[in-house]
Amino acid sequence: LKDSTPAAIEALHRLGLRVVMITGDNRRTAEAIGRRLEIDEIVAEVLPTDKASIVEKLQAGGRARVAFVGDGINDAPALAQADVGVAIGTGADIAIESADVVLMSGDLRGVPNAIALSKATIRNIRQNLVWAFGYNVVLIPVAAGALYPAFGVLLSPIFAGLAMALSSVSVLANALRLRRFTPPMA
Repeated sequence: LKDSTPAAIEALHRLGLRVVMITGDNRRTAEAIGRRLEIDEIVAEVLPTDKASIVEKLQAGGRARVAFVGDGINDAPALAQADVGVAIGTGADIAIESADVVLMSGDLRGVPNAIALSKATIRNIRQNLVWAFGYNVVLIPVAAGALYPAFGVLLSPIFAGLAMALSSVSVLANALRLRRFTPPMA
């Protein structure tokens, strides 16, 4: 076991995730490691061709999406089958090609960090959509002259163009806040 693995498993549990270890190793070894790491479920002595079918069974449970982390040639079908395939960048090329996410190091703490980054990205996208939609709902009618009948106010096309550019800049500035993202696990 790598020194960082227990902390990574603990972080995944804190996120409310169920951790399943699927391995080709013998059952005794897998169970000893699984107990030490407090893995929720251990599936041992699995042939490489069966890993994808186990992922498919987990998906059929319908409770949540399934992410699979692997690094070998035998993990490629399971990485492709999973809702999110996470390859270890130090692993086989076929695993990297089959995955949706590639961790550049062999440190499993990258998995909770990738989850946190993806959540921050989705939150940022939602903020930008709300901002852009709200801005356009309010200012497009103003630019079209909706205030003219009641108040005699028209928005100059120059100011309308400037306002639209400022809207784009604010969305971009909000997106750039992701550069300050700090992973939960150093």
